[in-house]
Amino acid sequence: QVQLVESGGGLVQPGGSLRLSCEASGKIFSIHIMGWYRQVLGTERELVASIDSAGNEELADSVKGRVTIFRDKAKNTVLLQMDSLKPEDTAVYYCNGGITDHYRLAYKTYWGQGTQDTVSS
Repeated sequence: QVQLVESGGGLVQPGGSLRLSCEASGKIFSIHIMGWYRQVLGTERELVASIDSAGNEELADSVKGRVTIFRDKAKNTVLLQMDSLKPEDTAVYYCNGGITDHYRLAYKTYWGQGTQDTVSS
């Protein structure tokens, strides 16, 4: 079974920085794409940033210039560095992975448990 485990985040003042980490573990055959989504209560989950196995990145317009996504293939880990944070960045952040497992060689989208990030003075 494949799992995504998140760490990092929390409470930060406006203008501050946060780093989120997500590690994929389990019987993984290959990871095609990893990324981060966020959701505010009552709204749809939206993409923040993603990076595929070729290193192609996609960033939401609202975070361009403030967010960097890194992927460590050897550790099956993706990092999200967020700088110049604004109160509107407050949300639950979810790690996402498009992964083929080792047992059935089946591609599936996996989600982490979510981490609350709050930007407030």
